[in-house]
Amino acid sequence: MRASEPARLGWAMAWRIARRGLDWRFQGLRLLVVCLVLGAAALSAIGTLTGAIDHELATRGRMMLGGDVEFTLAARPATGREYAAIARAGTVSAGVRMQAMAQTARGDGVAVPVELKAVDAHWPLYGSFTLATPDGKGRSAGAPAGMAAWIAPGVADRLGVGPGDHLRIGAADLVIGGVIANEPDRLGEGFALGPTVIISTAALTQTGLVSTGAMARWKYRVRMGADAAPQDVIAAFKRAFPASGFEFRDRSRASPGLDRFVSRMGQFLVLVALAALAIAGIGIGNGVTGFLDARRGTIATLKILGATSADIGRVFGLQIAVTSVAAIALGLAIGLLSTPLIGTALSGVLPVAAGLVFDPVALATAAGYGLLITMTFAAPPLLRARSFPAMALMRARIVPLALPWRTLALPVGGGLAGIVALAVLPAAQPLLALGFLGGAAALFALLALLGWGLTRIAARVPRPRGTIARMALANLHRPGAQTPALVVALGFALAAFVMLAGVESSLDGNIARRVPARAPDYFVLDVPRPSEATFRDLVTRIVPGATVRTVPALRGSILAYGAPGHMTRVADLKAIPDDAWALRGDRGLTYADALPAGNVLTAGAWWPRGLTGPPQVSIDESLAKVLHLQLGDRLTISLLGVERSATITSFRRIDWDSFGFNYVMVFSPNAIADAPHNLAATVELPADRRTAPVRRAILTALVRALPSSSVIEVGPVLAQARQILSEVGAAVLAAASVAVLAGLAVLAGAIAAQRAARAYDTVILRVLGASQRQLLTLVLAEYGLLCAVLGTVALALGLAIAWGVVVVLFGFAWLPDWWRIGGVLVLGLTLVMALALGGSLSVLRTRPAKVLREL
Repeated sequence: MRASEPARLGWAMAWRIARRGLDWRFQGLRLLVVCLVLGAAALSAIGTLTGAIDHELATRGRMMLGGDVEFTLAARPATGREYAAIARAGTVSAGVRMQAMAQTARGDGVAVPVELKAVDAHWPLYGSFTLATPDGKGRSAGAPAGMAAWIAPGVADRLGVGPGDHLRIGAADLVIGGVIANEPDRLGEGFALGPTVIISTAALTQTGLVSTGAMARWKYRVRMGADAAPQDVIAAFKRAFPASGFEFRDRSRASPGLDRFVSRMGQFLVLVALAALAIAGIGIGNGVTGFLDARRGTIATLKILGATSADIGRVFGLQIAVTSVAAIALGLAIGLLSTPLIGTALSGVLPVAAGLVFDPVALATAAGYGLLITMTFAAPPLLRARSFPAMALMRARIVPLALPWRTLALPVGGGLAGIVALAVLPAAQPLLALGFLGGAAALFALLALLGWGLTRIAARVPRPRGTIARMALANLHRPGAQTPALVVALGFALAAFVMLAGVESSLDGNIARRVPARAPDYFVLDVPRPSEATFRDLVTRIVPGATVRTVPALRGSILAYGAPGHMTRVADLKAIPDDAWALRGDRGLTYADALPAGNVLTAGAWWPRGLTGPPQVSIDESLAKVLHLQLGDRLTISLLGVERSATITSFRRIDWDSFGFNYVMVFSPNAIADAPHNLAATVELPADRRTAPVRRAILTALVRALPSSSVIEVGPVLAQARQILSEVGAAVLAAASVAVLAGLAVLAGAIAAQRAARAYDTVILRVLGASQRQLLTLVLAEYGLLCAVLGTVALALGLAIAWGVVVVLFGFAWLPDWWRIGGVLVLGLTLVMALALGGSLSVLRTRPAKVLREL
């Protein structure tokens, strides 16, 4: 080493100097700490939660499904040949699911709709079924025998019955053997329109509810050998019985609806985590900038005393690194400890067990994100402090320091590459993660461009006559102005607020506005066609003025569709798009001579009454677009195991908000009317007759007159749907609140980072004779101009992101509450102004002489 070259500080000496500048309160680095704690907590909690859900779905797939593979058939049992083919795969548990009415044997007329679940002696193939006991421990049980019934707590509560009491369903007199405590395959059964009653298949025969064409679903679950592949069994069955109409599930997708919901929730949680990460990065950059700006004099002094650029980098890099590690560790601990609360809150919506979940991969990933984001956003201010000479640092308030992009390429580019790799490579939806990161980068670039443009425009517009207005405008473009940084930080945070308000209010709108608005009071299933007149007379006699609507109700599945001679077989599709839900399993079918109420013909023509020519079918226009159907194409369905084909002659727009009978496929009567079937009905009561006594009278009369029919009271079903959607909304709100907290920290930090420059300007103006009132007015004018621009930009960007989350990701209707969104935006802008004024008040209380001595 040459004699003129100053000696470098070793790491030990650099750490001694760095340690002297640190304290347990992290003075000057609190914004860095807050942003990293929030980001690490969000990432660790979300990663742990999604990992726990994936683990539950993977390990409990057999239990949730009730087997390794399930064969489901609507309106008829499997034939002998079909059952033999299923039985060759392993041990079979056969059962039936249907809606029914349960009433007490006391003769008091009290009845409740239930989900009737008939099982054989092999049930359950996996898992443990338990009945409640007085000591709360529960006892294991299997399938009920003879005329015994296991009932859900909801049946016991609503009917006031318990073990030993009698229960009547259809023509069967059942004895309650116990109350269900744990049903292992409950999640795999899906949404239920009533509490569960489990009986034997022999007892189901005694009810008299099952007949060909009844709204029942036969389920055949198979327990296979350890080496058997469910997909091979399903493929072989499809080849042997291509027109059978079976729906198939295996243990890897025990609950497709739940899988899709979990997937969407997982996607949203990933977006929230990445959003929190991006917002935290802005806060980290502002925090480190403010920290180093406050120590500019110290850095310059060290350089004058002989410290090299490498020494400066070591000293302050160590301070930032130690603080970051401590903040990340605290965030990981908070995220880890929050998982039991999250699991408890979401246990009714998602398959996640309550309790502490330790996922080392999720914690390591969150820590990696925190370190990479710190490196990426802390590098520019640290490199400025390291690279510039002492004199340039001393004059930085007047002559801003700008680094060439080549200097930043390695640390910033390397950090960004690491973040992209960490987000995309392990992601279940890599394109989603990559798209969001690209969108976040585009948003950063857009806001940075907006800040640059605002600075240029402010420099070129005519100068206002008023002194305050002229100075406020000059503050946006003067040397050292931080307008671009403020626009990026404040714009990103305000857009996050608007996005959250748009998502949350739109979910509330879907819950409160659409679901209950036009629903009938009752759905009635399996009304025998010969009893239609009796049913109508009974309802109108009890409630004059009630509106009764009946439609033929059948179940079938789509086998093939498309142009004649070039039809696409559903069994040949490798994957079914989410929007093509009508291709999954059996669907409701009906026939009509006239266009159904609430439907609008959008293409083609309706068939004439009493059509005797080739069968025709009308298709929902949304499904037609997804499947690329054209008028004149053919549609083949499986109905009771028999293929039926029809020509598509029209498309319809369906009013799904009516909550009435809305069928994707409506056939001409000559296509399917000859198949065995019953009717479905809706009953709508006059507004002044929707009382408890009237509802009880209708239920009692219908159960007595039509014991084979099932009456579903819509109110409790809607309440259950509202509860589920409310829990989803609460989960979304809780998850997104992390990003909001990070946004609040960024707002405070972005304004606090300007405090040093604001102190310098304020002192000079006070020396020149400016009053406190004038200075406060100047702050209001400057930030008022910024808020006017950023409010508009944040509104547009936040609404666009919220629309994508609600409509594209969750598949809900876009129903925002504009007043709430506007209120949130105004609140955010008010917070910006309040923070700006609060920071200025502390500066105004500083004596000018003290500040001038420190310059």
